[in-house]
Amino acid sequence: MTVTQTIRKHLNNIEEYTCCLLLAVFVLLLFAQILLRQFFQYSIPWGDEVATYMFVWFAYLGAVVAAKMSAHNRVSFHFKFFPPIVKTVCETIADMLWVAFNAYFVYLSYDFVFNKMNLFWKSQTTGIPMKYFYMILPLAFTLMTIRILWNNYERLFKGVEAEDPEAKELKKMQKLNVQKSPV
Repeated sequence: MTVTQTIRKHLNNIEEYTCCLLLAVFVLLLFAQILLRQFFQYSIPWGDEVATYMFVWFAYLGAVVAAKMSAHNRVSFHFKFFPPIVKTVCETIADMLWVAFNAYFVYLSYDFVFNKMNLFWKSQTTGIPMKYFYMILPLAFTLMTIRILWNNYERLFKGVEAEDPEAKELKKMQKLNVQKSPV
């Protein structure tokens, strides 16, 4: 694997790496809070608040990862009964409606964070301006839109069908069961 391919692979997974880091840090922070409270009757003043913000960022970036993997919940059972072209058209229309919603939400959240949010709104314990915590809204919905559009590009023009990770695991399990079962 070349250096360029390695860099591209890591950039493609940046949301996943960020989610892993956020999850690890906020779990460790909450664990430290519990230990400090139980054994030393002390609490990190900013610990719970920062862990909450990290969890919110984790949740929104997790939605971006789900969009990347085409793992968002959808009602798609009925598509199995349609001809492939109808399935493709219906899924594409649904994704474009999703992109339109995301674009509108990016507009609204960007306007709120950068134009309407009071500059004096600060986090209670850290004193950090709240706009830095709310920036996840336009950022996550922009990244989600990019991932949706990229998945549609790959599906429509390259013929690469993104498969839900749970469906992949079910197929693996079924293969293993077939191989293990006596004939």
